[in-house]
Amino acid sequence: MGKILRKIKHLKPVRWLSSRRVLNKPYHLGLAYAGSLIYRKPSRKIFVLGVTGTKGKTTVLELISYILERAGAKTALLSSLRMKIGRESQRNSWDNTMPGRFFIQKFLRKSVNAGCRYALIEVTSQGIVSSRHRFIDWGAAIFTNLAPEHIESHGSFDKYRQAKVSFFKYAKSKKFRREKLFFINKDDSNYKHFADALWGENVIFYSKSDVGWDFSVSSRLKGDFNIENIAAAAAFCRSQGVSEKIIKRAVYDFPGVPGRMEVLQEKPFLAAIDYAHTPDSLEKVYVSLKKDFGVKNLICVLGAAGGGRDKWKRPEMGKIAERNCDKIILTNEDPYDENPEEIISQIEAGIYKKEKVLKIIDREEAIKTAVSLVKEGEGVIFTGKGSESSIHLAGGKKIPWNEKEKVLEALKSL
Repeated sequence: MGKILRKIKHLKPVRWLSSRRVLNKPYHLGLAYAGSLIYRKPSRKIFVLGVTGTKGKTTVLELISYILERAGAKTALLSSLRMKIGRESQRNSWDNTMPGRFFIQKFLRKSVNAGCRYALIEVTSQGIVSSRHRFIDWGAAIFTNLAPEHIESHGSFDKYRQAKVSFFKYAKSKKFRREKLFFINKDDSNYKHFADALWGENVIFYSKSDVGWDFSVSSRLKGDFNIENIAAAAAFCRSQGVSEKIIKRAVYDFPGVPGRMEVLQEKPFLAAIDYAHTPDSLEKVYVSLKKDFGVKNLICVLGAAGGGRDKWKRPEMGKIAERNCDKIILTNEDPYDENPEEIISQIEAGIYKKEKVLKIIDREEAIKTAVSLVKEGEGVIFTGKGSESSIHLAGGKKIPWNEKEKVLEALKSL
């Protein structure tokens, strides 16, 4: 078995395998199956929860882990932010939320060996299409929401949604466990597509209206989108027998998620960073800053969002920035093999009032400029990078990056 494992690990997929037309071919299915066998089907010995949707996945997972640990359960967690097994945690530096080549099965085996009761996994549409959710015995699945994302890689929004729904169908079809739980956000307009796929299953619908207690004392959880995240986490934890008292106390004490609506200071002006990289999430961040923090004038820094994909959203993000921000600084983000100047020009195309715009390719300089322009009582928000550890450039090159540190340095220089 060891020889087989070493050989498979060193296999290199031929170029045509990267096409979305063959992502779900036997190559990926075979790897998923082999991983399950090599690591002795670990998902059968631990409760595995999968969270999928466009936004909120990482926050929901972190909240659930935090609440369960408050209730005395040992958890493992795999997300775009980090991999955690018990008390051991390391940052996600794999540039992939659901890494392949047996990674998830190995993670589950380590979680079982560490005595974890729950394994909490962020499930992405690309991971689903690549069969990385297969040969895992899912105990529960949560759907957070859907908004246009990865449209070019999937071919259409319908296909993107189908990928998400197929995860629920797969989790439903595997009956190693007698009972499985499915949680669906009924506030999202796509909820029926998921509900229809789960006919006869134990489906729990949740809504932000379910959060009937005031959590606003926690400055780290602002915005309606976080109410939905709390509702999802609370619904799952209740199903696991966690008391309402523990859930409430945990939400109040929750330290927040790095790079997700992370407020670095509120006075003399507000400064925050967020991972927002879709039009919908960008709008919600801007609205929340004005509504929940009372920011009237806002300077926003955004940029070359995802070179090589989702070009449709660039002018849309420009329109949203113009609608909500008094000054817009367009900068570099993750251009990959595209020209970053061309990308930010496409964002600028959605902005009618060009006098609002500054274009500064160097992201560090853009941050310094934004901080120098903001005045007392105003706000500045840096979106797109969040807690990511690098900026992706052409030819696979990466440069180390820490958005929080760069912003704090700029603030300190004042």
